[in-house]
Amino acid sequence: MTLLGRFFPHPLLTVLLTVVWLLLVNRFSWNSLIFGFFLGVLIPFVIRPYWPNMSRMRHPLKIAEYLLVVVYDIIIANVTVAYLILFKRVKDLQPAWIGIPLDLRTPEAISALAGTITLTPGTVSCDLSSQGHMLLVHCLHAPDPDAVRDDIKSRYERRLKEIFE
Repeated sequence: MTLLGRFFPHPLLTVLLTVVWLLLVNRFSWNSLIFGFFLGVLIPFVIRPYWPNMSRMRHPLKIAEYLLVVVYDIIIANVTVAYLILFKRVKDLQPAWIGIPLDLRTPEAISALAGTITLTPGTVSCDLSSQGHMLLVHCLHAPDPDAVRDDIKSRYERRLKEIFE
C-alpha cells in the first residue's frame, strides 16, 4: 500500500464527507472546511479494518450520467404519482410485487440500486434474497410488471454495473 493510500484509504469518501460536513454547517468558513476534511480523513481511516473488501469504482465519471438519469426519473415519477393519486380511482390502480434478478454482485452497487428504486416515487425496494441475486420491489401502479423490471435493469442496473464492476 502506498503512503497516499495509507492516509487516504478511500479518497472519494474523504471528499464526500468533507462536502457533507460543509452542507451540514450551512455556511463556508475555513474552520468548517478544515474540520470537515479532518473528519473526511479520520472516518475512512477508522472504518478501514471493518471494510476489508472495499470495492473501487471502475468509472467514477459515469456517476454524473447516472445522477442525471435518476433526477430526471424522480421528477417524472413525482408527476406520474401525483396524477395517479389525483385522477385515478383506487380500483383502477394495478399495484404489483416485482422480482428483479440482479447481475450486480458488489454490496455497494446493490445498495445504490435499492436506494435509487426507493427514492423514485411509486416504487420501493422491499427485500433482497439471501444470496443477493434477487431484489423484491413494490410498484404503486404497474400494468406491465415485465416492462418495469426491464426498465430498472436497463436504466439503473446497467449503469451501476459500469460504475462499480
